[in-house]
Amino acid sequence: MIAVARSGAATTQSPGAILKHKSATARELIRDRALALGFDAIGFCEAKLGSEARDRLSAFLAAGQHGDMGWMASRVEQRAQPTTLWREARTVIALGLSYAPPGDPLASLDRPDRGTIAAYAKNRDYHDLMKGKLKHLAAFVASRFDSAVKVFVDTAPVMEKPLGEAAGLGWVGKHTNLVSRSHGSWLFLGEIYTTLEITPYARHDNHCGTCSRCLSVCPTDAFPEPYRLDATRCISYLTIEHKGSIPHDLRPLMGNRIYGCDDCLAVCPWNRFAAATTHQALRPRDDLSAPALAELAALDDAAFRRMFSGSPVKRIGRDRFVRNVLNAIGNSGDPALRPVAERLAADPNPVVAEAARWAMERLRTAPMAMAGAERWPA
Repeated sequence: MIAVARSGAATTQSPGAILKHKSATARELIRDRALALGFDAIGFCEAKLGSEARDRLSAFLAAGQHGDMGWMASRVEQRAQPTTLWREARTVIALGLSYAPPGDPLASLDRPDRGTIAAYAKNRDYHDLMKGKLKHLAAFVASRFDSAVKVFVDTAPVMEKPLGEAAGLGWVGKHTNLVSRSHGSWLFLGEIYTTLEITPYARHDNHCGTCSRCLSVCPTDAFPEPYRLDATRCISYLTIEHKGSIPHDLRPLMGNRIYGCDDCLAVCPWNRFAAATTHQALRPRDDLSAPALAELAALDDAAFRRMFSGSPVKRIGRDRFVRNVLNAIGNSGDPALRPVAERLAADPNPVVAEAARWAMERLRTAPMAMAGAERWPA
């Protein structure tokens, strides 16, 4: 037994109790440093995922619901278990940055001549902001506690949402995204794997209850059941990850959503507790809040790169983006936009040209209709 002085009185603690105390102290010091660096949420869990997360991933891949995202299957074992990615990992430090929008992210759905861009993509790419903060925190953990660390932001085979849930940041909702009691559905996630053993935070209970707003609001019915997403029907997947032509049966359902989709996130009742993000780089740019479709369709590659420099939108390239814009033009019901589509009917990119011809035909035959008229579930 080892004597430890506390509040002027001598007590005795076992080595195991002292180790646990040191772990709790490390946790509080790391938490304080994370908040000082500007993180909005932090949690800790063992570097281990249970069978439920692995089973969901396996079922998702087996059903082919990952679509073109072959990278999800290529390193599935590392994705399913942190210690397969890094054997020495003992703790995962899960971090969150709030990008909660200051206004209604669905407001532009009622403006058919304008495009709707997901809230997370209306300013700077969060990867750079998150990675910089993670590296600073990781350096603190490594030097202060003499431990090895690895930093991950989205691009590595890491199951961020199940780890965030295990670390006590929130719970995975029926829309398959993380929900926080404090930040709603608006958290960017990043992780630090470390060899340091840290006392985990308690997991949150699932507070979705009987609510199903996120499921019923989805324009393309991308949720075959609660907690299960068919990415091949998801507008975020179709506008960002999918490289080819968008299936014709889904195009009319997409309204004027040209990059991502916030519907299932925005209707979550827990968002009422989320304050607008304090990170200036994540607040929406004025020119991306409701950009004119006609102007976006006119972008060549150079103009596209200039407009979206530093933005996550840039990564899909001009051709895929203009394809999305033409889909929105076809759904606008506005005959004044037909000449815009006509100018792209002979575009060198065959996917763009096909989307332009589809938009032309749809505007020729479809009555005037508001894009995204069915915004809210009945």
